[in-house]
Amino acid sequence: MALVTGAAGFIGSHLVDRLIADGIEVTGIDDLSSGRLANLPEGFDLREMDIRSPKVRDVVVEIRPDIVFHLAAQISVSISAREPQLDADVNVGGALNLLEGVRALGDKTVKLVYITSGGTAYGDPEIVPADESTLIRPLSPYGVSKFAVELYLPVYEQLCGLEYSIIRLANIYGPRQDPHGEAGVVAIFAKAMLAGKPLTIFGDGNDERDYVFVGDVVEAIARAGNGSLQGPFNIGTGIGTSTNQIFELVAKYCGHAETAVHSAPRPGDINRISLDSSRAKRELGWSAQIDIEDGFKTTVDWFKQQAD
Repeated sequence: MALVTGAAGFIGSHLVDRLIADGIEVTGIDDLSSGRLANLPEGFDLREMDIRSPKVRDVVVEIRPDIVFHLAAQISVSISAREPQLDADVNVGGALNLLEGVRALGDKTVKLVYITSGGTAYGDPEIVPADESTLIRPLSPYGVSKFAVELYLPVYEQLCGLEYSIIRLANIYGPRQDPHGEAGVVAIFAKAMLAGKPLTIFGDGNDERDYVFVGDVVEAIARAGNGSLQGPFNIGTGIGTSTNQIFELVAKYCGHAETAVHSAPRPGDINRISLDSSRAKRELGWSAQIDIEDGFKTTVDWFKQQAD
C-alpha cells in the first residue's frame, strides 16, 4: 500500500499512474488548491484535505501504508518571500503532521520518499553542476522550509523506525504542469503562446536552470522507493538552459513569432543552477533519458490537445 501526498498535482499524478501500473494499491491526499481531479484516474482513492489537517494522521493510521511519497507543499518562491510563516506552516508543519501519523503506527516500518528542490537548497552555487556535497545556501524561505524537513527525517528514523530517501529535483516540466504558477516556465510559455498572449521574462533571461522531464523524475522516485538508500539524490540533467533559450524552443514548437518583454528579476530567483546526478546514476542506476527537444515537443503537444 502506498500513500502519495500532493497526488492530484503535476508530479504526484504521474507518480500515481506509475504506481498503479506497477500493481501497487495507492491512496492519495490533496487539498486541490493546485492539483486537479482530472489528473487522476477515475475511481481513485483521493482524500481531499490540507496536509496540515489532523485528518492526515487518521488516514495514515487507517490505511497503514508501506511506503509514503511526500510531495504536498507550498511551492511558490514569491509567496514564501511575502508570507514566510505560511510557507513554513505548510512545508514544515505539514511534513511533521504526516510524520506524526507514521509515528502513530507504532512498530510498523514505513518507507518515506521525500521530494524536495535541489535548486532552491543550493541557491547560487560557486560550482555547477552542483552535487550533493554542495553547501546548502537557500535564497528564499521556500528553500529553507524544504531543506528543514530533511533534517527531521533522521530524527524520526530514531523515534519510530522510519526508513527514508531524499530526492532533490531540478526544474521539472512536462504534461499536466500548471501554467498558472511561477515555477513551470515551460508550461507558462506554452499556454500563453498557444493563446496568442504576450509574455514577460523576469530579468535579462540569461539565468540558467536545469530542466528535466517529468517521466524521468517519476522513474527516479520509483527507484528510490524500491531501495533502502537514503541519498540525498540530485535528479537533473546537469545542463543549464537559459530562460531565453527556453522561450526560443517553446516558441519553435508553438509556432510563436512574437518577442518577450523583459521586466525586473523576482526576489529569491536563482541566477544559475544545474544538478550533478552522478550519485543517482551510481546508486540508483538512474539518468535522464528524455532530451530537452523531445521533452518540450511532447509538452507542447499536450497543451495543444488541451486547447483543442
